[in-house]
Amino acid sequence: MDGERTYLATKGPLRGADGQVFGMFGISRDITERKAVASQIEHLAFYDSLTDLPNRRLMLDRLKQAQTSCARRNQYGALMLIDLDNFKTLNDTQGHDVGDRLLVQVASRLRCAIRSGDTIARLGGDEFVAILEDLDASVDAAAVQAQSVAEKIQTQLNLAYTLQQSLPDTSPSHQHHCTSSIGITLFHDHSISVDELMKRADTAMYQAKAGGRNTLRFFDPAMQAVVAKRAALEIDLRTAIEEKQFVLHYQPQVDSFGRTLGAEALVRWQHPEHGLVSPLMFIPMAEETGLILPIGQWVLEQACRQLAAWATRPQTEHLTLAVNVSVRQFGLPHFVDLVLATVAQTGARPERLKLELTESLLLENMQDMIVKMTALKATGIGFSLDDFGTGYSSLAYLKRLPLDQLKIDQSFVRDVLTDANDAAIAQMVIALAKTLGLAVIAEGVETEAQRDALSKLGCRAYQGYLFSKPLPLDEFEAFLHRVEHQHGDRC
Repeated sequence: MDGERTYLATKGPLRGADGQVFGMFGISRDITERKAVASQIEHLAFYDSLTDLPNRRLMLDRLKQAQTSCARRNQYGALMLIDLDNFKTLNDTQGHDVGDRLLVQVASRLRCAIRSGDTIARLGGDEFVAILEDLDASVDAAAVQAQSVAEKIQTQLNLAYTLQQSLPDTSPSHQHHCTSSIGITLFHDHSISVDELMKRADTAMYQAKAGGRNTLRFFDPAMQAVVAKRAALEIDLRTAIEEKQFVLHYQPQVDSFGRTLGAEALVRWQHPEHGLVSPLMFIPMAEETGLILPIGQWVLEQACRQLAAWATRPQTEHLTLAVNVSVRQFGLPHFVDLVLATVAQTGARPERLKLELTESLLLENMQDMIVKMTALKATGIGFSLDDFGTGYSSLAYLKRLPLDQLKIDQSFVRDVLTDANDAAIAQMVIALAKTLGLAVIAEGVETEAQRDALSKLGCRAYQGYLFSKPLPLDEFEAFLHRVEHQHGDRC
């Protein structure tokens, strides 16, 4: 009557001797209070009364559902057991009321730390559980994803807590710091029971405690090895940035006559113990951690210095140098200023610098992209769209972007002789570039047959192992010298 939901219990109908309904008779009773009590009882049965998180019973049910979901989608999930370090000391010294206040804040932070669709539950005491679904289909990649979430949880829980005493008038609030130990186990289906998964997560959690607290451990030693290796690599990568352990290699870009037009600058990591580390090993991590920003800036600076040096010699002053730009770099609000300052400080000729962008950048802020590209293009800096044909480019995008060159992805070049679709795509890219007034270059050219096929389609610039692998500076300049003499001899 007053806008609140009301529940009524009724009975009927009335039937005659022949069984036919001839009327209705009922008694209505207001059972709203009974329904409210039942709902409250149900909530108490499945949710923790202090934190309002799912309790053990509901958590176990959701874990079974997660196993089913992962099995159906052929993906991994993760179970995490999170235990607060030294919580008993806080309870014993400050009282249970203060301990409860901490647990409520911990629950709130855990809710914010996990992804949408994942579950946080409280087992009891200072133990919490996280259930992650929809991780990668690869066990190694799933382990890295789980580690990333666990590290985010630890970062959130490590922040200071403001805890009020029971009697605030006489006992002021104080700051408290709390760390956590996390045990993780992965699952893929129902092949491991929920009880066994809980035991594994518990075992891993105690290994984390034994490891010095404020750490995380995987139950599976192989998984632990994966994340440990990744953690060590990240530490080494940060050291590499500080100690400038990177070098540039240069892969020649040539025309149809074999003359060198320029090169692409490719970063290599000269590890003091492991030697040259493949970019496939560290670039994805650099992207994830944000370390790609200092690495990318270093590459740009070194490339511009090299352009300035080449400009002083008649044999090399014509060379262009392509530098890859990551999505994170290009997204910097001051990216244009960074590039222009680098060019000015190094004395590089802007018209010899070419920035290579990937198609994934087209999914970002298009207007911001156009503004930045236009500002740089006005100074003479060129732009090449890398890996063209593998992403989401459309004619509408290409017409708006101040590009200079399209780059045919090596995935199409590889089978250009045997796959009619790849040949058609290569031909389409070449025709499109011509229509838009853009240059075109094919990457990944490894055989003369590939080059000849691309030449017949109208491509006039190439890059790949047919001509040279990426070379250190001294070897690249020796390559230039050889090519120059070969063409001199022909003349």
